[in-house]
Amino acid sequence: NNSSSKPLLFLLTGFPGLEHVHPWIAVPISLMYFIAICGNGTILTIIQAESSLHKPMYLFLAMLAVTDLCLVTTTLPTMLRLFWFNVRAVSFGACATQMFFIHSLSCMESGILLAMAFDRFVAISNPLRYSLVFTGSRIAKTGLLMLLRGVLFVLPTPLLLRLLRYCRANTLSHSFCVHQDMMKLACSDRRVNVIYGLFAVLSTFGIDSLLVLLSYLVIVKTVLNIASGEERLRTLDTCVSHLCAVLIFYIPLIGLTIVHRFGEHASPLVHILMGFTYVLIPPMLNPIVYSIKITQIRQRILKRL
Repeated sequence: NNSSSKPLLFLLTGFPGLEHVHPWIAVPISLMYFIAICGNGTILTIIQAESSLHKPMYLFLAMLAVTDLCLVTTTLPTMLRLFWFNVRAVSFGACATQMFFIHSLSCMESGILLAMAFDRFVAISNPLRYSLVFTGSRIAKTGLLMLLRGVLFVLPTPLLLRLLRYCRANTLSHSFCVHQDMMKLACSDRRVNVIYGLFAVLSTFGIDSLLVLLSYLVIVKTVLNIASGEERLRTLDTCVSHLCAVLIFYIPLIGLTIVHRFGEHASPLVHILMGFTYVLIPPMLNPIVYSIKITQIRQRILKRL
């Protein structure tokens, strides 16, 4: 690869030394994908079918479910090819495309979680203005804005990767493609990629997480001013499912970022497990959490069953 700007192929990584049991490992991975697809599909079906759920909170939840479905669909092909059929090779173009969708969808999910936090902030802190703030057109514009932001911030990354020269071993750390993993295989100067990657992360995930935190600080302050203890608990209970979704999303994201930035000498197993947690756990757990904690969703699921 010394004479070319990009490698013809990248090699994905499963569990080193356990290749002979990859088909067995594929069973729980496939089950997690099945749960994610069924769970998010159920959420979408219930919200679409029940006119009483066509409210801001549930519309944002539907956006979150669509994003999770797209994320698992994006990562599904390479992972199942690797574990079921031991096909490790993926072309540079296919890898860069998958990387673009994974990061842009993650950026969209972060923005949707921020919108949901603002929804809870307005509903609790200023309920009289709630219907004026969250109109149908504003919700649609918010979804479109999150889509455009994810595309525009992530689009330069595959283009910048094409400018790098690759002459090292082309084996990735995961069974799917992410920017940090592809970038570290380059042997040319990658400072522009590092700087832009850091800028994109801070401008999206960094600002989103800070605003989510500020929203909850205001929510807690508002709740503490409520005289009745029972009413405080009832008000906070409306935020539990969203807070769980925030933690489910950001903890794996932060863990994977730390591993890639500072874990060069960490065991390959750490990289692999953090990668699985990042792409599998949020899409699988989000519909479960919302189905359990939101009474309206749970009742309608049980009714249809």
